Amino acid sequence: MTVQNPILALGLMSGTSCDGIDAALVRTDGRARVECGRALKHPYPDAFRRRLRSVMGGKGAVAQVAEDLTYRHALVVKELLSLADIPPSQVALLGFHGQTVLHEPHNCRTLQIGDGALLARLTGIDTISDFRSADVAAGGQGAPLVPIYHQALAANLPERPIAVLNLGGVGNVTWIGPGEADLIAFDTGPGNALLDDWAMRHTGKPIDEDGRLARAGRVDRQALQALLQDPFFSKPPPKSLDRDAFDPEPVARLSPSDGAATLVAFTAAAVGLASHMLPAAPRRWLISGGGRSNPALMAALARELGPPVEPVEAAGWDGDVLEAQAFAYLAVRSLAGLPLTLPSTTGVHQPTNGGRLDRAG
Repeated sequence: MTVQNPILALGLMSGTSCDGIDAALVRTDGRARVECGRALKHPYPDAFRRRLRSVMGGKGAVAQVAEDLTYRHALVVKELLSLADIPPSQVALLGFHGQTVLHEPHNCRTLQIGDGALLARLTGIDTISDFRSADVAAGGQGAPLVPIYHQALAANLPERPIAVLNLGGVGNVTWIGPGEADLIAFDTGPGNALLDDWAMRHTGKPIDEDGRLARAGRVDRQALQALLQDPFFSKPPPKSLDRDAFDPEPVARLSPSDGAATLVAFTAAAVGLASHMLPAAPRRWLISGGGRSNPALMAALARELGPPVEPVEAAGWDGDVLEAQAFAYLAVRSLAGLPLTLPSTTGVHQPTNGGRLDRAG
């Protein structure tokens, strides 16, 4: 269908860090017009986070976890609409990413759990889900999906080229050049997943808060070089990763602080290698995702990249919910039959629409 005027959509994101649900309201036509509204972050309880991690790889009690995940998303929709004082009848669409538990595009497999039909029934709002499958089926990587939204947000920024680096569980970069067709994106390597798992193992906390553990340690150069030997880093883009693609064995013998420092250096070095695959050096790096809140990681990126490295808030964006906003925007594009992915962002053979629509009634 054609979406001629902006409509109100609500985006939902549960990222590879498995930390919780982000939700955001966006009024958009799926093209250039984007008006961001209220948003919230809803952390998962530790017990559910453990259950979610237990089904990574698509194994275990996937169906039960998927149902629980969907009910939790429905409650977050209700919570956000209550905060915004908006009845469900005024929301045209939900963009429901679900939770990625398996991503193997080289085997033509990607799996995001979460029941779009159930969410539509629970909320009374039409729901778009399963955003990645069509791209993978058409020969693409199925990720990253957010670059088209980055480009829409960046339309009024004067600098070109710029790079938007998202550091969730996995890192991914969007390079935006001067022309509408100048858009390139790919996964850079690890984001926060290895560091988060390391922090949980050694401190009992799901993240390295304020980078304190990493800042107390020293980088082990031998371990870092071993991590960087992974063949992923020599592959040309487009390319994408599963959350658990990298074996942390090289840091296993290190102290908690040295291991954290080395994993921070690994994430930053991976971005540095990715920067050499871009068509031209960015004049500005904008960082989103949880990684931008880690001072140790931001300092490592600044040393690695050189140009201004800033959180996306410096551009007036909300880095806490940027991906949730993106899935509201992508849901509207899906409804309108517009491409979600491009050859330059996922390697798909041609611009490809995606997503599955489940009606509420």
